[in-house]
Amino acid sequence: MEVEPEMKKEPSVNQEVELDVTKHNKQAMKKQNMVIAEGLDKRNIQEPRIYYALQEESFYFAGHHISIRESIDTCGALISPGAVALCQFLENNQQEVNLKDKAVLEIGAGTGILSIVACLLGAWVTATDLPDILPNLTFNLMRNTKGHSRYTPQVTALTWGQALERDFSYSSYHYDYVLAAEVVYHHECLDKLLETMRHFCRPGSQTILLWANKIRFQSDVKFTECFKSSFNTTLLSELPQQEVRIYKATGKE
Repeated sequence: MEVEPEMKKEPSVNQEVELDVTKHNKQAMKKQNMVIAEGLDKRNIQEPRIYYALQEESFYFAGHHISIRESIDTCGALISPGAVALCQFLENNQQEVNLKDKAVLEIGAGTGILSIVACLLGAWVTATDLPDILPNLTFNLMRNTKGHSRYTPQVTALTWGQALERDFSYSSYHYDYVLAAEVVYHHECLDKLLETMRHFCRPGSQTILLWANKIRFQSDVKFTECFKSSFNTTLLSELPQQEVRIYKATGKE
């Protein structure tokens, strides 16, 4: 008597993203622990000094190998689980979120991985961050998109809540999508961040904001509440193991 083989269950989109994020998270923690240990050995004190170091991370999104140079001297130069999750979401949901020939702005772009994936998916991208982040951001964007994207990505400085109308006047700058990943953490700029999101995603506009975030602090919870009260929001994806959520938002009257 023949026994039919057991059917293999295909992982869901959320499971695939969660596996990718888990793998990256473990690698990042291992690297960071090694650097911290080195700092402790050299200084022989309880509070380690994080020495500047360049790291390379490799990914495969949108049919391309992506190599990211990151450093551990600033949080803006590290790849976050939320950014990886949103990259995977954009790749897996291209019918729902079609970036081809769309104007896309990323705030707090960091290493640039999210902007790179948006470029490879056909978007015209403007990646923004603080001035000291821009050199590495530009390096990563250009090395991974040159010859592979429909449009050359733009890089420009943007400090949340500062000179928004002067540098990004609403009458001149219109974006189809605004992307943000892991821009909320324990800092004092959350009001300015929300102000910046509101500036680009106004009531009556067609702009869609996609925000991915990992819950770490009480400030994350508080900001999420303010975010939901400021925009019309939809929870697109949730990765419980990683505590990463991806929201879609539009301007609220």
